[in-house]
Order: sequence, then structure tokens, then C-alpha cells
Amino acid sequence: MRLLLIRHGQTPGNVLGRLDTEHPGPGLTNLGLRQAAAIPDALRSDPIDAIFVSTLLRTRLTAHPLAAHRGLELQVATGLHEIEAGALEGLRDRVSVRTYLETAVAWGSGDLDKRMPGAHDGHHFFRRFDADIAVAADGSDVAAVFSHGAAIRVWTAARAQNVPATFAGENELDNTGVVELTGSPEEGWTLLSWAGLPVGGMALADRSAADPLGEPIPEAGGTTSAR
Repeated sequence: MRLLLIRHGQTPGNVLGRLDTEHPGPGLTNLGLRQAAAIPDALRSDPIDAIFVSTLLRTRLTAHPLAAHRGLELQVATGLHEIEAGALEGLRDRVSVRTYLETAVAWGSGDLDKRMPGAHDGHHFFRRFDADIAVAADGSDVAAVFSHGAAIRVWTAARAQNVPATFAGENELDNTGVVELTGSPEEGWTLLSWAGLPVGGMALADRSAADPLGEPIPEAGGTTSAR
């Protein structure tokens, strides 16, 4: 089956560069709503037969235009939400953001014992995310899964068999960027394409936003451009 992992539209937290992972989370900015509205036309050639969203409001708002256009129901999955920031929730300083990103990178590279400060380890993340990807893959030829920047990148880094674990962290994933894979939970996944820009192109990008979860993720000990 084909799996389209789509990052949600822009939120106020993305503009500020804030770690914002609590439920139900914020809605979309005006730009985020425009990004969401561009998705049906951008995916017009994809025969999508199921749409899944996380429990966070921003994914439901982003997926709504596509669901309305295709006449499909939004299926809420409890394991597709963003990687919990724990003790770092709501922070935007350079050290906190780097700690969050480096922990996520470690999981994608196989260090699942590393724990997010005040939250979970990588085993917990992959259990919940893998479980809902399996649900999306069951009975769907093409499923659109609306999720979150760090979650999509970490899961793809660990599960795509044809790219190095560093690939997802080295490539941009802006709001409404689309990651396309083929395969199954049993046979594994192959990355087909990584469209890191918004589905409407640069006209729907916000280069002034501080959004660290859309920018290349640093390797451990590196730096991040969050500000």
C-alpha cells in the first residue's frame, strides 16, 4: 500500500518556535488554513481511500478540506500525535529545543532507551505510532495520515529501509510537507518521495517563522537555528 504522511498546517507555536505538544493543542494560523485548503488540489491525482488524523486539533483542521473534497470521514488515531515534550513543553530557548531534537534524532537512529525529559522513551513512541500505522495500512490501498513534524521524521528515519537513519533529520519538512512511502508493517517500508515544502509551494511557506521542527534536525552535539 501507499502511505502519505502529511504534516499539519502552520500553528501559532510553529511561528514562535515553541515546543507545543499538549492536547488538544492550538488551531491553525491564517496561513495554516490556506495551506490546508491547498491540499485537495495538490493531491488530486492520488486515489486516497482513507484519511487518518491525530488527537491534536491542528491535524483535524488540516485534513478537513481533503476529507470534504473526497467525501471521506476523518478517522482519529490515538497514537499519531506529536512526540511529547514533557518538561520542555512550551519552551522555545535554544537549549530546550536542541534537547528535544537530539532526543528525537537518537530514537530515529535506534537509541530507544533515551528518554525525553519528563516524558517517554523511544520504545513508547514507536509502539503507539507503529500501531496506528498498522491500522491505516489495514484495508487501505492509499492512506493519508496527518501527523506532526518530529513524529513523521523520527518514524520515517527508523522505518524506511532505503535511506540512512540521518536522512529524515537532514531534510526539511515544512507545514503540509508530504512524505510518501510504500510497503506494509509486515514487509517494511520504502521511501518514495520527500516533499518538504508546503503542498502549494513557496507561496505558502513562511520563511520568517522560527519553526525548528520543520528545519533540518542537528546531529547530537550540533546546533539548531531555532531562535
